[in-house]
Amino acid sequence: MSSQIPHITILGSLNTDLVAYVPHHPLPGETLTATSFLTSPGGKGSNQAVACAKLSRPRDLSSPSAHVSMVGAVGSDSNGDLLLSNLATHGVDSSLVTKLPNKKTGIAMIVVEAETGQNRIIISGEANHQVGEEYVTQGGWLDKTDLLIMQLEIPMGTVLKAVEEAKRRGVDVLLNPAPAKILPDGVYDGLRHLIVNETEAAILGGVEEKELDTLEGLERVGKGFVGKGVENFIATLGGRGVFYLTKGGRSGLIEAEKGVKVVDTTGAGDTFVGRYALEAARARKEGGEFDVGGAVGRANKAAAVTVTREGAARSIPWRDEVE
Repeated sequence: MSSQIPHITILGSLNTDLVAYVPHHPLPGETLTATSFLTSPGGKGSNQAVACAKLSRPRDLSSPSAHVSMVGAVGSDSNGDLLLSNLATHGVDSSLVTKLPNKKTGIAMIVVEAETGQNRIIISGEANHQVGEEYVTQGGWLDKTDLLIMQLEIPMGTVLKAVEEAKRRGVDVLLNPAPAKILPDGVYDGLRHLIVNETEAAILGGVEEKELDTLEGLERVGKGFVGKGVENFIATLGGRGVFYLTKGGRSGLIEAEKGVKVVDTTGAGDTFVGRYALEAARARKEGGEFDVGGAVGRANKAAAVTVTREGAARSIPWRDEVE
């Protein structure tokens, strides 16, 4: 590993995705026959690690622009083996992923509507629930990290501990608070990057989602987070694009990519996080000014590729597919 490239660490979940494609989302009491079904590696943590790794290098794994590590847990089952293999295949260092005896690997049950590509997801965390606060300090990995990425599919106490330790060590944190849960205000104080979708922005911002329908509403909610200490606030808005607001007062609404045929939205947000993270980590490593608008635009383009394909990790593009 070259010391000249940034080290991105993802502390988060690893799940096996069970994905059914249906004509429409089932109504209460309705039984549907799926048009197709697939099993694939997933979990927001794992997906974001794979996104960082794939978007940092071409398909032949040569010349990576970042070193990517995953911290988390899987069970002692075939699903855990699949996830570890998936990380290795895409160039992610999985040496800090613990294989827990007598535990099951996390499962995500996903139903995708064929016509729109929109999904419904139910998660059974299993081994992810065992990722305790000790994972934050064991192995000294945090001291080698330039950017720490987290979500909320592992215990909240572990996330809060990691935020605290990262701040103490001067490590940048990118938080993608999904699934959304109310967080202590202290989490936002000094948080370098907060990336949310519309639902998460509304829940965490304490507003109705319709308030985000206007630019004024987005700015109002964004300023609320910036006022609590967030340096870069980013809200992904699906077909409307992406809004961003910085502590320095820069803001913008970048439109969604045009002419994109949506097949499956699973993994799109994780792809966005991965591409954005690479830009943020590079700027941090080089000590230059971070171009938030440019990072958001490139992340938006990468996510647009993901939605044209089925699956999560498998749908994330390689670097040479988006350059």
